[in-house]
Amino acid sequence: MNDASNPYASWGLTAAEAETSDRASFIRLTYIHLLGAVLAFIGLEAFLLSLPQVPDAVNLVLGTRLGWFVVLGAFIGVSYIANSWASSSTSVGMQYAGLSLFVVAEAVIFVPLLYVASKVSEESGVNVIGTAGVLTVITFLALTVVVFLTGADFSFLRTGLAVGAIVALITIGASMILGFNLGILFIGAMLLLASGYILYDTSNVLHHYRIGQHVAASLALFASLALLFWYMVQLVMSRR
Repeated sequence: MNDASNPYASWGLTAAEAETSDRASFIRLTYIHLLGAVLAFIGLEAFLLSLPQVPDAVNLVLGTRLGWFVVLGAFIGVSYIANSWASSSTSVGMQYAGLSLFVVAEAVIFVPLLYVASKVSEESGVNVIGTAGVLTVITFLALTVVVFLTGADFSFLRTGLAVGAIVALITIGASMILGFNLGILFIGAMLLLASGYILYDTSNVLHHYRIGQHVAASLALFASLALLFWYMVQLVMSRR
């Protein structure tokens, strides 16, 4: 029986309902695509940060509140489009276009943060980006293992995560308008939020995504992983 409120209802069996071989194939494809997205992000980021125009572009974005508002607004809009494309049930090409668009958008929005992080690394002698990357991977793997070993369904986190995301966006917007520093407590709260999303998205892979939705599933996991990395970079920088 299809549930009209379920955005995955038209895809057929969920991974939990499918045969063992189909479920294993779906999970394998999801994480292969996630790895591909991460590698593509790293390559794009390295290329973008090597461009000579980066310092001027970063100063333009960070130099005015309006500039960062425009960037964030564009990112939110692009993310919505990318997720819609990746969830297409009629076109595999559209799914990959959505994932590719989202990876590019993430790479672009990370440029200012990683540019500043690279400068902090030069001044402190500590590899901020590398340290944050290792901490992100360890955290992601630990949370993934928890879900896979327990088989728990964390879909009950959906409402709480949505509320948390809305509160976070409002807080970030207020900080831009009023010019106050969000501080270490906000970074910690966002790391918890990102961890919650990883638990939620990973359990969706096991329980709620349909066979054939590995591209959309990998996009969701990549988005949560990127959010975790964003605030892990800020955490490492704050300690320097």
